[in-house]
Amino acid sequence: MSKSGEVQWKSENLGKWRWVFMVFLGILTLHGLAILVFTRGFLLTRTELSQFSHCSDIQQSPCFSPPQDDQMVNHSRVCWTKPAVDRIVIIVLDALRYDFVAPSSFFEEKKPWMDRLQVFHKLASQPGSFAKIFKAIADPPTTSLQRLKGLTTGGLPTFIDVGNSFGAPAIVEDNLIYQMAKNGKRVVMMGDDTWVQLFPQHFNISHPFPSFNVKDLDTVDNGCIEHLFPYLYKEDWDVLIAHFLGVDHAGHIFGVDSPEMIEKLDQYNGILEKVVDVLESQSGPGGLHENTLLLVMGDHGQTINGDHGGGAPEEVETSLFAMSLQKHPSSLPSETDSLSCRLDMEKRKICTSSIEQLDFATTVSALLGIPYPFGSIGRVNPELYALAAGSWNLDIFNPESGINLSRLERWMQNYVNVLCVNTWQVKRYIDVYSASSVIGFSDKDMSHVSNLYAEAHDIWLYTKEAVLKCKSESESCSTLLPQLKKQVEAYSNFLSSIAALARSKWTEFNLKMMGAGLCILVLSLFVHIFTIKKLDKLCSCYLPRSGNFVVSFEAIFAYAAVLIRAFSFLSNSFILEEGKTANFLLATAGMLQLRHAIVKKKMLLEGLLFVLVVPLLRFGIELGQSKQAVNSLFLKSFASWTVSIDNSTNLWIYVADILPFLALVFLAYILYKSIRHSCCRGIFKYVVVGTIFTSSLIAMSWALDGNIFSPSAVIVDIKAYWIPRIIYVIGLLQLLLLAISQLCGKEKTSRWEEDTIVKATAMLSAWSSTIIILSGKQGPLVALAAVIQGWCIIRLMTLERGKNDCYESSTSYSSPVAKWSLLAVCLFFCTGHWCAFDGLRYAAAFVGFDEFSLVRQAALLTIDTFGFSHILPVMGLPLIVAACRRPEVQAEKRKQLFFLQLCQVYLMYGLIMAISMTLTIICVTIQRRHLMVWGLFAPKFVFDAVGLLLTDFFICFASLYYFT
Repeated sequence: MSKSGEVQWKSENLGKWRWVFMVFLGILTLHGLAILVFTRGFLLTRTELSQFSHCSDIQQSPCFSPPQDDQMVNHSRVCWTKPAVDRIVIIVLDALRYDFVAPSSFFEEKKPWMDRLQVFHKLASQPGSFAKIFKAIADPPTTSLQRLKGLTTGGLPTFIDVGNSFGAPAIVEDNLIYQMAKNGKRVVMMGDDTWVQLFPQHFNISHPFPSFNVKDLDTVDNGCIEHLFPYLYKEDWDVLIAHFLGVDHAGHIFGVDSPEMIEKLDQYNGILEKVVDVLESQSGPGGLHENTLLLVMGDHGQTINGDHGGGAPEEVETSLFAMSLQKHPSSLPSETDSLSCRLDMEKRKICTSSIEQLDFATTVSALLGIPYPFGSIGRVNPELYALAAGSWNLDIFNPESGINLSRLERWMQNYVNVLCVNTWQVKRYIDVYSASSVIGFSDKDMSHVSNLYAEAHDIWLYTKEAVLKCKSESESCSTLLPQLKKQVEAYSNFLSSIAALARSKWTEFNLKMMGAGLCILVLSLFVHIFTIKKLDKLCSCYLPRSGNFVVSFEAIFAYAAVLIRAFSFLSNSFILEEGKTANFLLATAGMLQLRHAIVKKKMLLEGLLFVLVVPLLRFGIELGQSKQAVNSLFLKSFASWTVSIDNSTNLWIYVADILPFLALVFLAYILYKSIRHSCCRGIFKYVVVGTIFTSSLIAMSWALDGNIFSPSAVIVDIKAYWIPRIIYVIGLLQLLLLAISQLCGKEKTSRWEEDTIVKATAMLSAWSSTIIILSGKQGPLVALAAVIQGWCIIRLMTLERGKNDCYESSTSYSSPVAKWSLLAVCLFFCTGHWCAFDGLRYAAAFVGFDEFSLVRQAALLTIDTFGFSHILPVMGLPLIVAACRRPEVQAEKRKQLFFLQLCQVYLMYGLIMAISMTLTIICVTIQRRHLMVWGLFAPKFVFDAVGLLLTDFFICFASLYYFT
């Protein structure tokens, strides 16, 4: 295009800034399409089959069927196996860590939360005990929905279902609860309402309680207690499920190392002691609980700061305590036993075992005598099965034949048959899945599976013959036990191989869809670059270049920093340390700026201040990434717990309390000065004044949280509900006023820079109060650090420029924009977040509310997670352009030049985010078979995808707000 043509195009189109919004909307659409297509290929759900197991299916198996003359036991049909127990009590203690249950002697260091559940130690240590402690290993992701789904279906959870944790859909595939209801088991449920969402029509009686208010430690637990004990005296149920949530919520809010957690564990110890007393009092011959099995279990663990969702050992290691009320010896061959024994604090010998949660559904199905869920790939756990299954009343091989078999041989006969049914069911499912699924397992994998099954089946034919021969010939029984052990080993190898195969290749990656998504995202990068270069040419029409174009070292470093951070995502170690990497790059940029300031003897204060604040951000990142909750320093009464200072040192407690107040006052003073020394008038002035008022409300809320006022109900309501809600309403009104100013305000033809600063200040202030109150007392400190760093970036922007450099090319803005983006990343991590679902602070979603509303809580959680790192940086970007004054440019050209460069800055910021997203996609594509793909790489992809789309959305929003 010729220069005259460009000038004509400008005069006709640049005055109408609608094209800017359309460009950004197009980029948002491209990014949304790219992420959608890639997600369809990467985060595919496992194919859920519609088949269900039936009692009659057992006739198709090569195994022994239950005796035909005893098809009814305890008013229930005998299906695949003869029931080992009549009733089961399942008590789920949400987020039950393994070290909550096991004695402290099993761990290197004793912690305050250990040895609180003494009821387990007492029961497991009794001579001839019928109780046992298990370390239960869960499969990530470790959110409650996925764990309950995995526990009841016997399958592996899928990553894509994590998004359903706040609105659980009903399970449509075969599952343990469905089989219980279908086969005459009367199921009663109480506690976490997730159960009735997953199984809406399966319970005879249910008492659900809302589960998403993590600030409420007692409502669900009290509801369970209210209904649990009366039902233990009733006969109208076969399976009772009570799901407590207090420990999970205490962890989310206060952390594991907190008085609230200790209090909850002590409460649970008392409750469980009473439950055991009630059960044992009715466990005599003919008693209601003569043949009852008690299971106390966690669905997942939790980190030291109370989070879960990933695959860290603390999150996947939970506990299962099993106790049989039927007094019988449990026969278990030593080869199958996985006991680990230690002495507890009272010198009692306690042994623990391990169990995969994958095995839970199959094992419970075998104990109840119902069909195993069709999609189950678990194994009937020998130790849990032996604990509940007495050898003499399970013998399906007719022990009355007169053959003198030991209890071990009888138990092994029954267990081998149970494993035979188990293996046949898993092989049937794998065959159907591979035939029904789009991709299924590879031919090589299926060949390996078939060979293992054929080997186990061949051994079974010999074992079956040996059992029948032993039945008729007592001399043949001498070789029976070794053959049974060999059979158990063959079946166990097959089932272990299936579980390992499913864990390694369960997700069906569609490489074509993933490649298409990556190509669309790369295309968006070229759109960014092309548009930026096009705007460069348009800017040159207003300000022709003077001299040769030279890319400064600062710009080169900016490009390098963006690429270094993006390419670091190819390593899982750098993803774990992403915040520290961004902080290091920001510190390096600061040192370069300080060096330039010293050389030129200008802006030394700004350069020094920029460098000094970076370590404070690093300190915040270290707190956020530490095992102690980041909120401990700011939100807990005893800040010294986090920094390992003696509680008697009150100085640090006072410092932690007073610093947020001082930062809040200073921020309010900055806003006050902006009103006094600018053209901030009309609506913009009222918006800023509203933020100063809400700052005083936040300070009042923190004051009420202290010991100045007595904790009356009115004070608690004002602090917990009314002040946050007033701040939210004022924030919405401020945004509404700014929208009205855009629609009704008069357009000006000069002072664009100053007007933009006023508009940016008003917009940032409108968002800031809500973000700060959601962030807690760390909020003002982070906000003050962001203001200082942003001011330094803007002031230092002109340090390396010549007289006209800032008008010549987009490269002149590359350094400040790159530092702006690095600062945004640092703010994300120093506020206690990280790219994992256990990095979400769910408590922020309930600031001001107790009731759960999906839209409201999702909005608050999003603002808390991305407020400092995405919303505020995007809305504050115009300050970079507005700081570059253009007194020599003609007034009629200044507006168009200003907004062209502002458009460039937004495009450059979006380009940086898109580059990071591109490398993240490349990373997860390469690492899709990595051990940490679901624990690390997939959450990173989800957070970056949401961050990119939010950035694009707010850039579109900013284009409507600033480009008028």
